[in-house]
Amino acid sequence: CSGQISYPGSHNQTPYPMTQPGGHSVAPYPSAPGVYGDPGQAPPPGFNMGPVPGPEYGAVAVGVPPGLEYLAQIDQILIHQKVELLEAFIGFETNNQYEIKNSLGQKIYKAKEKNDCCTRNCCGSLRSFDMKIKDNMDREVIRLIRPFRCVSCWCPCCLQEMEVQAPPGTTIGYVKQDWHPFLPRFSIQGANKETMMKLEGPCFACNCCGDVNFELKGKDSDKSIGRISKQWSGLLKEVFTDTDNFGIQFPLDLDVKMKAVLMGACFLIDFMFFEKVGEANQRSTVFS
Repeated sequence: CSGQISYPGSHNQTPYPMTQPGGHSVAPYPSAPGVYGDPGQAPPPGFNMGPVPGPEYGAVAVGVPPGLEYLAQIDQILIHQKVELLEAFIGFETNNQYEIKNSLGQKIYKAKEKNDCCTRNCCGSLRSFDMKIKDNMDREVIRLIRPFRCVSCWCPCCLQEMEVQAPPGTTIGYVKQDWHPFLPRFSIQGANKETMMKLEGPCFACNCCGDVNFELKGKDSDKSIGRISKQWSGLLKEVFTDTDNFGIQFPLDLDVKMKAVLMGACFLIDFMFFEKVGEANQRSTVFS
């Protein structure tokens, strides 16, 4: 055996070493099925490819929900909300749509809110919804469920939450808002509602002229291990639309299910703090 492996689906059939120091199997720079870009391209300098479930993408990994294998290979994702012209010009709220990309800008998933017209335009950013996340072959791999909650910074019974399922019908975790008089705080929970990590945002969660960071911390630690960042996208875009750009950073070896729950946390944060069109052009927050 030559100790090398080539990956089907790549036109170049470029060989890559089967192992890296420590004996972990590796793949070429990760590219999930259907990702836009050459799946055989070399990784950028310094990129940590990390361990993967098997010798080629698509191998079954124990405990990893189908369709989420790719998340095991990356430590950051980008989420871009698609521009809705109807919202931009007349303020009529439409179902939010997002593209989820890797660090090279290749689309790996797409997300779309499922809701009715009355709920969207009467309840605004507080609305309940189901959101389906699909891969590039149009297979639903994650479902996000947000129940309706009223807004009050003084009433612990009105805290926001979201359920994350992968595959749809199987709960893998929850995002739950923690009560605090002025700081946005969240618990990242497992399927049994046990707290795994914490998210903490700034006192004023609006990006008037810069990025807004929600720091990811361990359950019993104040050390940051990642973050969810709302990225400034320019004055005109911020004023006239509610299309947002987010970045999520997490440890490479984090449980894939928790990476999916963090994606759900990102969407919940978007609705709570940055969904503004149709609401007098003001950012809605749970502390307003």
